[in-house]
Amino acid sequence: MVLNPLAYIKRILTPGFVVTLYYFYKYGAKISPKSEVEISDHLTMGRGCLVGSFTKIKPSDGPLRLGNRCGIATNCFVASGERGIEIGDNFVCGPNVVISASNYSYGQVGVDIRTLGTTSKGVRIGDNVWIGAGSIILDGTTLGDNCIVVAGSLVNRRFPDNVIIQGNPAKIIMKRA
Repeated sequence: MVLNPLAYIKRILTPGFVVTLYYFYKYGAKISPKSEVEISDHLTMGRGCLVGSFTKIKPSDGPLRLGNRCGIATNCFVASGERGIEIGDNFVCGPNVVISASNYSYGQVGVDIRTLGTTSKGVRIGDNVWIGAGSIILDGTTLGDNCIVVAGSLVNRRFPDNVIIQGNPAKIIMKRA
């Protein structure tokens, strides 16, 4: 990722309350002034979204779409990557959740990993999904509608609608009726 110097300066110099007012006016979202949410054309939010304190939302590389009534708790990290993140309506996640839609390239051995660049497959999360505290959602993940991710899980692949998943790596532990 190459950081645009102007974007970096804008991020550093924009006070939290300005970001809060901007997204409240634009989308009706309630964002804590103690969070770090970038003002970006890549970020769209549905009505009624909430973002907790100390959460970082980074849509600088690609699209990040939050549906209506999404709640992101305290101290989460969401980074879009080139292929982006799409989250449906009525999404909730507990504290300390990471959602990342990019990964380092690691094909060449003996080369500084930082110079190899990144890849991005994107992340898709359906409607009515609940992600438990401390879970990690990695690039390439798809979660169907009505999924529950148990706290502390590592999710790195596709899951259908109406399941509860748990573990590292996550697997289906129960189907929801």
